[in-house]
Amino acid sequence: VQLQASGGGLVQGGGSLRLSCAASGRSISRYALAWLRQAPGKEREFVAAIDWSGGITDYADSVKGRFTISRDNAKNLAYLQMNSLKPEDTAVYYCAVGPSRRGPRYDYWGQGTQVTVSS
Repeated sequence: VQLQASGGGLVQGGGSLRLSCAASGRSISRYALAWLRQAPGKEREFVAAIDWSGGITDYADSVKGRFTISRDNAKNLAYLQMNSLKPEDTAVYYCAVGPSRRGPRYDYWGQGTQVTVSS
């Protein structure tokens, strides 16, 4: 499985971005999918996750109510809609798939997409 994260960019505080995670090689429909992020000088942290069916989602407290994770198994795609962005959301965002929503193990990772939020 190859994962390609895209959709990052520079946005003003309060703005929105939608990240996409495109899978190729084979279907990810049986995997849980997560978005994680890593800011400069900080450890990578969990952001959001969705189960294989799309019926169960989890969010970090810091993004709850602002971010929405979704997936389209027919298209082998997943998304992270990010609203009301804050400067502290600045990070490289990664998508990953594995057997559990919150890991700790993820079997495949995307390359990351940079999100920069200006104040």
